[in-house]
Amino acid sequence: MTLPKTPRVLALANQKGGVGKTTTAINLGTALAAIGEEVLIVDLDPQGNASTGLGVDRKNRTVSTYDLLLGEATVAAAAVQTAVPRVSVAPSTLDLLGVELEIANRPDRAYRLRHALFGKGEDDSSRPRNYSYVLVDCPPSLNLLTINALSAAHSVLVPLQCEFFALEGLSQLLKTVEQVKQALNPELSIHGIVLTMFDSRNNLSGQVVADVRAHMGDAVYDTIIPRNVRVSEAPSFGKPVLLYDFKSTGSQAYLKLAAEIIQRERHLRAA
Repeated sequence: MTLPKTPRVLALANQKGGVGKTTTAINLGTALAAIGEEVLIVDLDPQGNASTGLGVDRKNRTVSTYDLLLGEATVAAAAVQTAVPRVSVAPSTLDLLGVELEIANRPDRAYRLRHALFGKGEDDSSRPRNYSYVLVDCPPSLNLLTINALSAAHSVLVPLQCEFFALEGLSQLLKTVEQVKQALNPELSIHGIVLTMFDSRNNLSGQVVADVRAHMGDAVYDTIIPRNVRVSEAPSFGKPVLLYDFKSTGSQAYLKLAAEIIQRERHLRAA
């Protein structure tokens, strides 16, 4: 089955928690929108931090990604326009904690998100048609929710923190991506690895950057996301850092990452 060319779907995945995955989903989506893209963020983490970080109150999440995966709602029904121009979010609720049990015995259990995003055919009227990018914020585990994201995605973006044990678990994630590619989604690829939480005052951060680049080469984006207090503060105000403090080093880093991703997209499409 060939995925439609648009929208481009990027799954942000890492089974380790606290690596900046949700922060990257929120702020990369905002940065892409700032340079003219229409973005949908799909919150597949039961914690719902991406939804909260984009200012969507829990009481307003009447239709969620839980409903998408059960096939009881369309993307258009689930998507909530955020305060960020050109950024919508399909929010998460705690109901997602039980969705694996509800779909586990269905033959298309790995394709539930894919069907929600693309329908079951080229002419399916339920397919969303107004987004250029869909960013899927995965839970910090390699479970059926993550498998759904990988089965629906064109590429995987891996946030990796600049701390000790950064490479621990990466090989398992890459193995899972390869297994999904072989069994479920032959067009899946690694879009890139983004280094997060870089502290220039810490020699270890520099060593981690060198080690990851030595192991992963061109798969690592040139842009590095610094550890920045404004990035940490922004979610408590329900805002991406680009709205909270546009001039901060974190905001500028995410703008550079968005530009780099679009450049990679152009190379992929030209290949």
